[in-house]
Amino acid sequence: MNAEPGPLPTELAAWLAAQADKDLLRFITCGSVDDGKSTLIGRLLYESRVLFEDQLAALERDSRRLGTQGGELDFALLVDGLSAEREQGITIDVAYRFFATAHRKFIVADTPGHEQYTRNMVTGASTAELAVILVDARKGVLTQTRRHSYLVSLLGIRRVVLAVNKMDLVDYAEPVFRRIEQDYRDFAGQIGLHDIVAIPLSALRGDNVIEAGARMPWYSGPTLMGHLDRVPAVRQSGAPALRMPVQWVNRPNQEFRGYAGLIVGGSVRVGDPLVAMPSGMTSRAARILVGDREVQQAVTGQSVTLVLEDQIDVSRGDMIAAAAAAPAVGELFEATLVWMSEEPMLPGRPYLLKCGARTVSAIVAPLKHKINVNTLEKLAAQQLELNEIGFVHVSTDQPLAFDPYEQNRDTGGFILIDRISNGTVGAGLLHGAVRRAQDVHWQALDIDQAARSAQKHQRACVLWFTGLSGAGKSTIANLVEKRLYTLGRHTYLLDGDNVRHGLCRDLGFTDADRVENIRRVGEVARLMTDAGLIVLVSFISPFRAERRLARSLLGPGEFCEIFIDTPLEEAERRDPKGLYRRARAGAIRNFTGIDSPYEAPENPEIHIDTHDTSAEQAAEQIIRYLRRIGAIDRDGVFIP
Repeated sequence: MNAEPGPLPTELAAWLAAQADKDLLRFITCGSVDDGKSTLIGRLLYESRVLFEDQLAALERDSRRLGTQGGELDFALLVDGLSAEREQGITIDVAYRFFATAHRKFIVADTPGHEQYTRNMVTGASTAELAVILVDARKGVLTQTRRHSYLVSLLGIRRVVLAVNKMDLVDYAEPVFRRIEQDYRDFAGQIGLHDIVAIPLSALRGDNVIEAGARMPWYSGPTLMGHLDRVPAVRQSGAPALRMPVQWVNRPNQEFRGYAGLIVGGSVRVGDPLVAMPSGMTSRAARILVGDREVQQAVTGQSVTLVLEDQIDVSRGDMIAAAAAAPAVGELFEATLVWMSEEPMLPGRPYLLKCGARTVSAIVAPLKHKINVNTLEKLAAQQLELNEIGFVHVSTDQPLAFDPYEQNRDTGGFILIDRISNGTVGAGLLHGAVRRAQDVHWQALDIDQAARSAQKHQRACVLWFTGLSGAGKSTIANLVEKRLYTLGRHTYLLDGDNVRHGLCRDLGFTDADRVENIRRVGEVARLMTDAGLIVLVSFISPFRAERRLARSLLGPGEFCEIFIDTPLEEAERRDPKGLYRRARAGAIRNFTGIDSPYEAPENPEIHIDTHDTSAEQAAEQIIRYLRRIGAIDRDGVFIP
């Protein structure tokens, strides 16, 4: 039988109590390549005496084997943990380190300097309250310095330390420092950064890192650690009014229902009037639990369980807020988007949007502009590439409660997630709801789809034909429509070439244009289905994401994906319009199967292999499918 643990030793208990009382400052180091960020953090860790003996021994050993300081301690090795970083002498990933002083606890994020790793820098900055931006005294303010400063400003960090590093390599010259400081302040003022403390230092030699640098008597300001120790640690995301995204509905038994989450703004007391968003239902705080302890009040940064006086409908992803200052709700938003994927952002493609604890389907509307972070110039663009930043409209399929990012980073920040890989592809900042989304509502109509279908003696649906150019989609779709016509059915055939003469005549064949082409056709097909028609859609529609979007617009059983499976070699051999020949000659760009991909359906309702199925046989197979799902019976009579 295990013995009950005894009380903690007095000294350890006192030390733990002292650590618990310290506040926490999260900060980020950033700048251009080889400005000395990792060396600076390594120096802070070393001088703060937070390293264990085995870590010191490993540092000495690695410094001799991998270091860049001629056998002396290479402090960057304390942070550059990836083997690729150590081999190249650069930072690739975001490295988080914890250390503490007598006054405060710190979490520092060391972020990469290379432009291709800008997305990693955004990750590190998303939770920081202060940024240490390093500049090499020999090089001055560089393009990447401006890029990182812009991102720092964009992400809501308002306190900046300009650390002019490697002063030992310019003989600790004051004019060099003053020139860099002025150059930086001139740029920072353009992007709204005004709370700047400039410190000349040498991370390698230790000047002005922990102790004042005797070799710079002309500088009378704080050391880096002295400033970090005393700068106010105020969460930029905390809003005055209560904000608590619901992470979990706690229902251990029939007698208890609590809503668990992290308070990301304001505070709550027992008895406070509250509102659940986006539903708008109101109640009051009956009980507040922190762990298993009941309290009268909770504040920003605490994880709590709220019990309400009334049994209202609140689910994971909803937001509990102060009733007197509720967050905004919208379905169409203005947002700044940082793209973080190797695959470009395509307007009209469906993604998942996660804001707080709520995840919804979302579409990025056409770009308003992208931003050249080096010049702050606004540029016209159709898509965003890796690490690019743009101003966009984002449309969600459900109402979303939010605050503008400038007011609350937690309720105004979001990520975009790829539906297939489940990877994060973008990070965004919500600025406000577009008013149109709040003013446009569904108009109630007495005649609905069921009534229109019944009048036509059929069940409305979409037959979506997809396959390579020349696969036989239009031929088979035309035969199916003729067969349905002879059965007295009401149909319409949307063909790719025909639609591009009118509805989509403004679109080309880039990936972005193809996405928008299918989005428009999907919406038209939905309207025609609502009219009670059997809609035949014959489009290459090469991307699975857009075909899934079209499916999502319709009800269960209303979408039938038909894969006309013809190998590229056979489609190219047929080449009825001469398109493959011209594509091979370079006369046509972005041609599916040649220099643009085709993503075959994974689980189509109907798979037509044209190797062993004629067009007439394929058409009859589709008619049998319509009878089987109850759209028509054997004699063409509607089965209700």
